Amino acid sequence: MTPLPESLSRSWQMAALSRDVGRKPLARTVADTPLVLFRGADGAIAALIDRCPHRNYPLSEGKLVGGAIQCPYHGWRFAPDGACVEVPGCALSESEGARLAAAPVEVRELNGAVLIRLSPGGPDLPDLGPWGAEDHDHFWWSQGVWGGRALDALENVLDPFHTNFIHDGIIRRSSRRMPVRLSVRAGTDWIESIIEQPQPDLGWMSRLLEPPRDRSITRLHAPTLVQARWEGPRGLTLCVTVFFTPVTPTSLMPFACFTTPKGRGPGWLKERAIRLFLDPVVRQDREALARQLDNIERFGAPRFLQGPGDLLGARVAQLYQGQSLEPAEEGPFDHQL
Repeated sequence: MTPLPESLSRSWQMAALSRDVGRKPLARTVADTPLVLFRGADGAIAALIDRCPHRNYPLSEGKLVGGAIQCPYHGWRFAPDGACVEVPGCALSESEGARLAAAPVEVRELNGAVLIRLSPGGPDLPDLGPWGAEDHDHFWWSQGVWGGRALDALENVLDPFHTNFIHDGIIRRSSRRMPVRLSVRAGTDWIESIIEQPQPDLGWMSRLLEPPRDRSITRLHAPTLVQARWEGPRGLTLCVTVFFTPVTPTSLMPFACFTTPKGRGPGWLKERAIRLFLDPVVRQDREALARQLDNIERFGAPRFLQGPGDLLGARVAQLYQGQSLEPAEEGPFDHQL
């Protein structure tokens, strides 16, 4: 399988939910790199490569002592910045502590997300509009580790045409379609699909949950961050911000934050309804990506063709691989969904 692109190391990737990092070290793998997350004495989150520099034991199997992580093999302790602060049984100077340091990883905590960047100097996070805004309700839905390629997951969420079949009857229908107008806009480091339609989709979930809809906009921010917005006559009805974190070349961990305007029912009720109705959709996409990966591996490599509905073409893969796009505005095109 093709190795993960270097662009992933230079971008912010989500490693965990803030609430999952507590009093014990947390092991995570991001872009094929094992990490350990923990909170220092001040409560701030730290991230280190999950390898003790002494004998390469996994630090994530240790414990927190005095705001530092202790390796269970020989008891060496490492501060949040990686510096070695104790070698039991031996005196340790500050310079020795620096020489024996574990490798730190850039980390930040934002809107309930723990984000890491493996290599410095990459771009900052883009403007994500309502994500984290105080005048909206938000909840996170962590999906665990999925089998599948992160690139295929990105193409899945940006592709409306699969919903008539994989989600037949739930979101859209294979036997009955609706006329829509599709447009594409692209910048150097993003691409988005805009769907204009006069009413909600024809599946039962769309009819039950959705208020009137004018359009939906789904944007990929390079390399692996997707934000989808649904808008009606009164403005935003739903925004979903998803970090598709690559774990290995053949697995990923999606983290989705759902955002809704306040005042349209209590937040807990909206969360319960969204989880209840979207659970079968999530399971169907998870199964589809696993089946797709199985068949790609069966034949040795992906061999994709672009069809007339693939309006984003190869540009999703280009952004994922760290390439820049030519800015563009295309459409609208008439299609049936």
